[in-house]
Amino acid sequence: MERDLKQPMAIQQVPLAGLSAKDPRRVQYESYIKYCNAHDFKAMETFYTSPININDEPWAPFEVTAQFRPLVEGFPDWHWEIRHFGVDGDYLHLHFKVTGTHLGTFQGIEPTGRRVIATQFTLYHLVDGKYANVWDLTDINSVIKQIQ
Repeated sequence: MERDLKQPMAIQQVPLAGLSAKDPRRVQYESYIKYCNAHDFKAMETFYTSPININDEPWAPFEVTAQFRPLVEGFPDWHWEIRHFGVDGDYLHLHFKVTGTHLGTFQGIEPTGRRVIATQFTLYHLVDGKYANVWDLTDINSVIKQIQ
């Protein structure tokens, strides 16, 4: 499939079999990812159940967003780009390209100004329209290697 390179990937998504652009799960996620990319933590929290299970551990919504603070302090332009998006009932599965510029201290590493690219895979389980369970894998080791 050829994609229109003039459109950003977060908007120009891979067509989903049987899932229209107006599917409420897709519309909801597109709204959520906009808040993520704006680093609007309070708005992000409104999409979560309380508690929300992250990798099978219960967390309060504010704990989920608090984990992003060091990331966006180190990479103020941290951005999630959706590469693949799929739905299976109440489950959403996503593959992201994440990018950012190392302009702040991250995990003890002083700013280098380097641009980083990493991969992330996330599975969400929706319950009553909110994200109740999230299983996430982000290649942070790759990020560290790129700024060392």
